[in-house]
Amino acid sequence: MVGHGKRVKKQGGTINEVAREAGVSISTVSRIINGTAFVAEDKRRAVEAAMHRLDFQPNYLARTLITGRSMTVGVIAEDIVSPFYADVIRGVEHALLDTPYQPVLNSGHWSTRHETRAIDTLIYRKVDALLLLGSTLTDDTLRGVAGRVPLILFGRRVPGLESHCLTLDQRGAALNATRHLIELGHRRIVHLHGPPGQQDAQERREGYRDALTGSGLPLHPELELQGDFLEQSAAQALTHLLDARVPFTAVFAGNDQMAAGARLALYRRGLRVPDDVSLIGFDDLPASAFTIPPLTTVRQPTYQIGQALARHALNVLAGQPSTLPDFDLPLIMRESTRPLR
Repeated sequence: MVGHGKRVKKQGGTINEVAREAGVSISTVSRIINGTAFVAEDKRRAVEAAMHRLDFQPNYLARTLITGRSMTVGVIAEDIVSPFYADVIRGVEHALLDTPYQPVLNSGHWSTRHETRAIDTLIYRKVDALLLLGSTLTDDTLRGVAGRVPLILFGRRVPGLESHCLTLDQRGAALNATRHLIELGHRRIVHLHGPPGQQDAQERREGYRDALTGSGLPLHPELELQGDFLEQSAAQALTHLLDARVPFTAVFAGNDQMAAGARLALYRRGLRVPDDVSLIGFDDLPASAFTIPPLTTVRQPTYQIGQALARHALNVLAGQPSTLPDFDLPLIMRESTRPLR
């Protein structure tokens, strides 16, 4: 029962009411909702204000059936809550903010089965484009996916899809990081590397080896430790090496998360960074500048990478020419490395 003469707010206006309220045609409202054509900014603002006042909710399913577009971009990361991928996704989201498109997120969980399921789910939901941030799938499988939906890849080079792959010089950056330790006098350098099936992990491992052999130093297989890009794997691997009393004076971790795990293993053995062991990471996650001591690491411009991927997807969907940019991976010098005494 409604009393005291209060006016009940009408829920959910129609497209006709929105057009009348905004003083524009129904077709103009439709174009704004569907994002199918340019509309003058004053009309766009008037329509958006009218939609808000009338509590108008577009029928996105109907729009998808009519236009063939859902105005969504699927994003699959190996793990959407990881600090690295979270910042890439933040760049994607911000690049889409002022567009009609919305991101739809999912995780591949470093698993071919889970990644395949995530791809199939997003394609079933009619995403207009798909961004893969890392992938465990074969090149043939990825080419098949690209035949079903516009596909943009980060961290993978797939023959036939080169113009839609954003890759960075991981090998060269790892070489520079390891060479920095060598220039500081270190000769027995541990490398904590990621999963062997990951292209970026493999390239960083190759860069580590390039630096050693290029400096005339031998490779020591016992100093190459398997990790999975997570802290616990690095802590366990380095603990086992310490238990075996294998000598080393520096650690190059395949990412900042494994550097954190390595730091914990060293701390538990009473070894100080950098007084006893120098430590380098990879990624330059935001927290890495605030550890004690601050971490020397390779910087990957994660936010800018996400923006570039999203903008490339928008250009592809608009039928506009587009190229993915190159990004430098500089070594950021902080206090976790020092000359060997």
